[in-house]
Amino acid sequence: MTEKSLYKKVGAASFIMMASVFASRVIGLFREMAIAFAGGAQGCVDAYQVAFILPEILNHIVASGFLSVTFIPIFTSYLTAGNEEEGWRVFSIIFNTFGLLLLFFIVVSFVFAPSLVGILAPGLDDPVLFQSAVRMTRIIIPAQFFFFSGGLFMAVQFAREKFLIPALAPLFYNLGIIAGGLLLSRFIGMEGFAWGVLAGAFIGNFVIQFFGARKAGLKFHPLIRVKHPDFIRYVLLTLPLMVGLTMTFSTEILLKFFGSYLDEGSIAALNYALRIMFILVGLFGQAVGVASYPFMAQLADKKEFDRLNELLNRTLKFLFLVIPFSVLMIVLKHETVLLLFQRGEFGEKAARMTAEVLPYLLGGAFAFAAQTVVVRGYYAAKNTWFPALFGTIAVVVSLPLFYLFMNLLDARGVALALSGSAFLQVVVLYELWNRRTGNKGKWQVYRFFGKISFVSILIGLAFSAVTSFLYRFIDPGTFGGAFSVCAVSAPVFLLFFAGAGYIFKIDEIFVLAGTIKQKVVRPGS
Repeated sequence: MTEKSLYKKVGAASFIMMASVFASRVIGLFREMAIAFAGGAQGCVDAYQVAFILPEILNHIVASGFLSVTFIPIFTSYLTAGNEEEGWRVFSIIFNTFGLLLLFFIVVSFVFAPSLVGILAPGLDDPVLFQSAVRMTRIIIPAQFFFFSGGLFMAVQFAREKFLIPALAPLFYNLGIIAGGLLLSRFIGMEGFAWGVLAGAFIGNFVIQFFGARKAGLKFHPLIRVKHPDFIRYVLLTLPLMVGLTMTFSTEILLKFFGSYLDEGSIAALNYALRIMFILVGLFGQAVGVASYPFMAQLADKKEFDRLNELLNRTLKFLFLVIPFSVLMIVLKHETVLLLFQRGEFGEKAARMTAEVLPYLLGGAFAFAAQTVVVRGYYAAKNTWFPALFGTIAVVVSLPLFYLFMNLLDARGVALALSGSAFLQVVVLYELWNRRTGNKGKWQVYRFFGKISFVSILIGLAFSAVTSFLYRFIDPGTFGGAFSVCAVSAPVFLLFFAGAGYIFKIDEIFVLAGTIKQKVVRPGS
């Protein structure tokens, strides 16, 4: 594969995944808006968020979220060697063995849910909210089997360089949650959203992905052979991800663990702010990371680490464009929260709580986005032990930071600790990767990060002056006023953004604009 064709394939795949992630984030926002409308930032929403802790741990134990990065290298090696039939046998062995293991854990977790929830959210001491969290936990737990199955089905499609059907999974998942909440919440409260989680996971992650895998040539065998060499290889690749604490996983758990000690509604406010931040992370980081990983795996399999590093560095420079957009949302934090959530049960107090923590999370958006790509370099090289061990140590070391900041700044402190921990982790992880692979282009990445950060500060100062001027004529405390401020100031921001790219010679800005224009105006190009 030539350099040009490689980047063309990565670009096409990235655009598909970016469009999917953008659509899923938009629908995800509607999901959060529905939750905010029904429950605001109250204790019932805290209980709903706590109900995800145990299911997320189950999902982590069988590494459902990592099936693409661990299974793709193994399956791809069979495709490359022309031995596809054996690839499907290994697929079946993994599916059957880990599927049965997961079903066992689901039953155990269902039975002991009250005790486990008490351990994982020790600050949730209200008996009504605690029982609600236990009930919703039991509703959501079975969905983890659908996530596991769907993860393998999607991995097969990614290995075939088929991205469209996997891109539908988060869309249908979020639609299921919205439908369940809107249809059932008036009768059973937040439990309606929990039933929506189960339905969305079944349709989006299991049913649709099964048909996608069938189109990719899926073959199933009733096999369980734990001594198969590639099953052992898969276990060795996956085991560190099962026991290790990754950034994304630890973020969700730590937010709810420490949030349970704060005032009622704090978990809800932190979660709303986190979802806003994840719009940027998903659009810039997740889409590019998922799309580029199969190509990273191919380069790593051929030991072409110079080309892999070039792809990694180029991708990181693109991802750092998330920083000026983070600044945009920081300046417009009140307007953003008001427009998205302030309706129904989500009143001014909830909006103020969410807007206060939002900047502390947005400050770490670039770190979360970069981590999705940096860690995949290790996975592509079939090194899952080091990032898992490093991530676990980093999380443990950061616990005093969370405790200190929580006591100093309450919910804002938890958000600040999340961003600070993410920044330190991704910087150290990237630098260790550079030393292992002799990445000669790392200084270009560091210089670009410094340049885009400096430019973002300038844009932020200029943009703040523009919004302050608008506040003289527009009341941003109303829906219409907030919308008017955003509508008037957004084009000004884009002008500042483009102007900065021209003045400071940031070519990536124009590459981004050109790619979007080409794909939107001429989608067949």
